[in-house]
Amino acid sequence: MSPNHLPTPEQTLPGRPAPAFPLQERHSVLDTPLAAPYPEGLAVADFGLGCFWGAERKFWQTEGVWTTLAGYQGGTTPHPTYEEVCSGLTGHTEVVRVVFDPSRVSYESLLKLFWESHDPTQGNRQGNDRGTQYRSAVYTHSPDQQSAAEASREAYQSVLRASGYGAITTEILPAAPFYYAEAYHQQYLSDAKNPTGYCGIGGTGVSCPVGIAPVGD
Repeated sequence: MSPNHLPTPEQTLPGRPAPAFPLQERHSVLDTPLAAPYPEGLAVADFGLGCFWGAERKFWQTEGVWTTLAGYQGGTTPHPTYEEVCSGLTGHTEVVRVVFDPSRVSYESLLKLFWESHDPTQGNRQGNDRGTQYRSAVYTHSPDQQSAAEASREAYQSVLRASGYGAITTEILPAAPFYYAEAYHQQYLSDAKNPTGYCGIGGTGVSCPVGIAPVGD
């Protein structure tokens, strides 16, 4: 299977009916539970922007984010392992689940951080990380999130083109099942684990206009 092509459902690995490993109980930085159910009033957002190590750190450092966890989404194989995802035979991409307080940080603000933290025009790669597991994705949990994500893509596409970039390849779809990653991936770049570890996250340097009112408004 080419690392640049998603497998068909018939080509994907069978997976398993239950996780192959337990979920780490608490966030290494925020000291909040990783597993649902979450407190009333919080919302969930899912973003894929390359290697989830650096991506997760971007979000846990954001005011209003209650917890974050690394995982796999967008594919067919149930409860995959990291090695299976990296094989390209699960269809999943690496994602960060962000549990946030909408009264403190808006979904639009999280979208702005998402767009500006990676290059969404690279297809099945981010920098030197290559393969379908590094593709850009937004998986939405409501019609409002879907509309906001699509509008933000259009807005960012305009400014990217003006700066010489090509078409955005980000997939924006209703959330498929989310499978959490192994404990060693959770908050990988935290001070308690690997504060100087590899981070492949890097944006285009082009500011995203999401949530910014036009001059004169």
